[in-house]
Amino acid sequence: MNTCIHPKYLVPVEPRSVMLTEHALVIQEEKILAILPSAEARQQYPDARHLELSGHALLPGMVNLHGHSAMSLLRGLADDLSLMDWLHNHIWPAEKKHVSEEFVFDGSVYAMAEMLRGGTTTINDMYFHHEAVARAGLHAGMRTVVGCSVLEFPTGYANDADAYLEKAMAARQTFQGQKGVEFRLAPHAPYTVSDATFRKIIELADKHDMGIHCHIHETMDEVNDSLKEHGMRPLQRLHQLGLLSSRLIAAHMVHANEDEIALISRQGVHIAHNPASNLKLASGFAPVHAMQAAGVNVGIGTDGAASNNKLDLLGDLRMAALLAKAVSGNPTALNASNALEMATLAGARALGLDHQIGSLQSGKLADVIAIDLSAIETLPLFDPISQIVYAAGREQVSHVWVNGRCVMAERQLQSLDETQLKDKALWWQQRITTA
Repeated sequence: MNTCIHPKYLVPVEPRSVMLTEHALVIQEEKILAILPSAEARQQYPDARHLELSGHALLPGMVNLHGHSAMSLLRGLADDLSLMDWLHNHIWPAEKKHVSEEFVFDGSVYAMAEMLRGGTTTINDMYFHHEAVARAGLHAGMRTVVGCSVLEFPTGYANDADAYLEKAMAARQTFQGQKGVEFRLAPHAPYTVSDATFRKIIELADKHDMGIHCHIHETMDEVNDSLKEHGMRPLQRLHQLGLLSSRLIAAHMVHANEDEIALISRQGVHIAHNPASNLKLASGFAPVHAMQAAGVNVGIGTDGAASNNKLDLLGDLRMAALLAKAVSGNPTALNASNALEMATLAGARALGLDHQIGSLQSGKLADVIAIDLSAIETLPLFDPISQIVYAAGREQVSHVWVNGRCVMAERQLQSLDETQLKDKALWWQQRITTA
């Protein structure tokens, strides 16, 4: 049975700034069949399931362009620290003790439940135990891009870079052809991956037509250490190695100068901007407005719950818009429509999925969310797009569809048991605190 949704406002994102009233969106199986006036929809599809959302805005599901889903189980474990202290003295030791296939599956499912409840329908992940992440995505009903972490040093998952790569390609083969799951190679960062490994990653990505996902220029320490060790900034080194291309999603890119912004624009590199994590770790202020002015495609990520504490993409897109204005000194920088596009179509574009998701168009996959704008917090209502970006909270996301399947209705997850999820999180808390 087709589903015909009648919202008060329909925000397709593409074209930018467009907002339709008295229109309906029709879902047939996994795709958007049509967008047309509500009266015509009722006539053309009388046997469809008609859903009236008279106080809501309907828009594309959001794309979280950078996250570490399994780290939801480490939320709040080590707060108010610098990045390197946080990593070396707290997170990596905790991961060494606890990260397993079970940990990654449970943590990823838990994170996906939180993200779905906030209107995020796609996650570009980066972690270990790649098959567990893929299984979590399928279990939760979330579109999942599995970023296969690669480092030089041993963890509980692999002993060296070659072993990480072998496991990445094996996991990709296992899920080949599975709808809703894709794989990327995810070298952790320039300071944890060697030149030789980067060359292998580029070769594999070219051979198998895979994307690459890497932390780059997150902190000034990273930049300064690279100058000491390599005699050049990380981005310059990666450019010499051949990493910079449209295959690459560079997470953070906080410390980019004018020449580097011009370089990533020429090379077609996509940026995953993580405003909340950057602020919490005092990493700095990414020059988002300058990047966009140079033609760089910039999406938004939450990073992991261990460095953000919330996987709230709606909150982070508001933060991104406000920061861009403050950093540039320009109140017109990153307006509401542009910010919404960053969290939807720009993220899809970075993943090479913009022909399938990221906007509401006939023929695209039905990744769709509804936000209730009739709450006290979002009335009066003069501009629905502005209200979504600057006033609405994730608790106002009422319905979510992924691939045409309703995974949340009236704030109730349809694919997951919320009580079981909370019980499992508390079980992991007890296990971690008593280890």
